[in-house]
Amino acid sequence: MTKGKKIGLLVAGVAVLGLGAGIGIYEAQKGIVSVEAAPVARRDLTSFVSATGEIRPKTYTNVLAEGFGKITDIVVQEGQWVRQGDVLMHVESIQPAANVRAQQATIAAQQSALKAAQANFKAVQANVAQQQANLANVRFDWGQSQQLYESKLISRQSYEASKASYESARAALAASQAQLAQARAQQSQANDNVRQAQAVLVGTEDVLHKTTYRAPISGMVSYIAVRVGENVVPGIQNAEGAYLMTISDMSVVTAEVRVDETDIISVRNGQPTQIQIDALPDRTFQGHVTQVGDQAIIRSTGMATTQTTTGTAEAKDFKVVVTLDHPPSDLRPGLTVTAKIETAHRSNVLAIPIQALVVRTRDQLKQDAAAAARQGIEAVALAATKTPAGGKDSDQVQGVFAIRNGRAVFVPVETGIMGLTNIEVTQGLQQGEQVVVGTYQTLRSLHAGSQVRVEQAPPLATN
Repeated sequence: MTKGKKIGLLVAGVAVLGLGAGIGIYEAQKGIVSVEAAPVARRDLTSFVSATGEIRPKTYTNVLAEGFGKITDIVVQEGQWVRQGDVLMHVESIQPAANVRAQQATIAAQQSALKAAQANFKAVQANVAQQQANLANVRFDWGQSQQLYESKLISRQSYEASKASYESARAALAASQAQLAQARAQQSQANDNVRQAQAVLVGTEDVLHKTTYRAPISGMVSYIAVRVGENVVPGIQNAEGAYLMTISDMSVVTAEVRVDETDIISVRNGQPTQIQIDALPDRTFQGHVTQVGDQAIIRSTGMATTQTTTGTAEAKDFKVVVTLDHPPSDLRPGLTVTAKIETAHRSNVLAIPIQALVVRTRDQLKQDAAAAARQGIEAVALAATKTPAGGKDSDQVQGVFAIRNGRAVFVPVETGIMGLTNIEVTQGLQQGEQVVVGTYQTLRSLHAGSQVRVEQAPPLATN
């Protein structure tokens, strides 16, 4: 036998031995499922609800048009801080100013008429006093004439003349008293005319004052919607020319976010919140929930459900307002934010990775348990029928695959709060047990009672 043939036979023998060993290993490992596992451990868990929205000042006001006119000057710029009462812009004021001057002239004329009426009233008053004195004298003379006539000391002609003088004095007094009443009415009318003209002046001055727009609150000019030369038109806010600018008080800053309807039940006032602002990506701000909306908002349209006349199955959100504890000075309204609202916290609780949770039907568990029983092994914990995932009558059971004696045993569990990567286990598992956490394909197809081999353990998460 040549040397080459010997080498060939040796190689062939090694190959046969290798093949036999491979077949033996395959047969030994046949039916074993490779899995990833993690221990049941005690951790501090914090549950969060995430939502997106935008920065909003707690107090802001939209400056709206208060009259018709052309903008002649805009004094402020966007981003400028103003105090309450500072001038913002001017609107053409030629006609309103002319109306004010005309009304002021009318008031001057009415005041002159009032003075004339007052002087006339005083003159008539003096005339009445004079007529009263004259009547008193004539009455005295007539009384004397009556006595003299009765004593036949004067003629009847003299008596009648004295009586006529008395009647004439009475008539003159009555006439002067009527003139006094008329003068009093004229004075009152003149006074009313002055007050009316002054009231009209208040209106014309108000129109003139409204051609100068002033800041209603102190804050930042966050938006200007108009330009010099455009016309302002009073009306609803959305009408062109009606909305002029927005003043925002940034001393108290809020983040207005929308929380999904499935999470809103766990959100409460006062809950601490972490705020991340897209414009300031390297900083996280602290805040707290100050308002939780009661009205659902349709996600696709932004309208409240009370604004629609028909029901809808679309996704809905709820408005939640978070007040920033220490807002930076360079914030601007409208900046996009992401809020993480802390809805619950548990310390030192049993927890497992979220991906370890699986759901199986009762029929699947019964089949796996029956197959395992024929081999005399445990496949499903006895409490399986007591922990439905969807209620007492549910056909689905929530649980995990615990690794016991090298096999995957389905253990129903009850859970508590959910952190970012872990979930609290309140019943079903003990500390230190190993549970299957992956891979996803493995968990989806894994049967209770299957023999498993842990390939690797993923790094433990802290939440």
